[in-house]
Amino acid sequence: MLNLAANDECLSSYFVSIKGIALLTREEEEDLSRKIAQGDKSAMKRLIEANLRLVVRIARSMWNPSLSLIDLIQEGNIGLMKAAEKFDGTRKVKFSTYAAWWIRQSIGRSLVNTGRAIRLPHRKEELIRKVQAEKSIMSQVLDRQPTTREISTKLGITEKKLNDVLVFSERICGFESQVDQDKVDLLDYYEDYTYSPEKLFGDYIVKEQTSRLLSVLGERERKVINQRYEIGGRKRRSLKQMGGEMGLSPETVRHIEKKALGKMQTEAAKGYLCMTA
Repeated sequence: MLNLAANDECLSSYFVSIKGIALLTREEEEDLSRKIAQGDKSAMKRLIEANLRLVVRIARSMWNPSLSLIDLIQEGNIGLMKAAEKFDGTRKVKFSTYAAWWIRQSIGRSLVNTGRAIRLPHRKEELIRKVQAEKSIMSQVLDRQPTTREISTKLGITEKKLNDVLVFSERICGFESQVDQDKVDLLDYYEDYTYSPEKLFGDYIVKEQTSRLLSVLGERERKVINQRYEIGGRKRRSLKQMGGEMGLSPETVRHIEKKALGKMQTEAAKGYLCMTA
């Protein structure tokens, strides 16, 4: 990694520029902290510049070949500036110790945001990391893959919440992604059901033929058939419910239904559609 940095002109120039900046003593950090609290911008600049090498060290520890080291350093510098704004020197804590958390958090969030096609809330990302870490530990301890119940119990969350998190952690790929060696795209495996002319046409024909068959029935017969077979989005009613609503016995309603179905079958036989008894 050192060779990589040395070969990058931008990084090399940056390393040279920060190499000669003097570090601070604990007393100097406390003094700068008091000045920063009073709004002294030059004091904040001095505190930040003295710790730029800390950012480089942390960024290098979190770097991998797929990432830009200079980008990680820039994100770490943002965390360093936040730390400088919030640092309280009276707490007798070294600034580097305090700033390291802010730097790692800033770089970590940057890695999350650039590593996913869909950006997730930081708390969700943190929970995903905990789940994945616990899953790895439990698989080694149990010598098998842990169940969702075991993981959720260990983390103190519900199975539903865990399943939701596992869905978010799945890798997203495009429909053009190849899924086998024959160069078949993922899109070739999935049919688009959101628009199907054949289905729309079939639904239209069924609706039209149903209306024509219902037209041969009397008003009472239509009402029974519509309710008994949930036509038009109606809720299915029992013979007893229909009888109570119409002032008839359930047996009478059954006879009306049977007579209506007979009429519809006779009409269907003329060529509209085929109905089975």
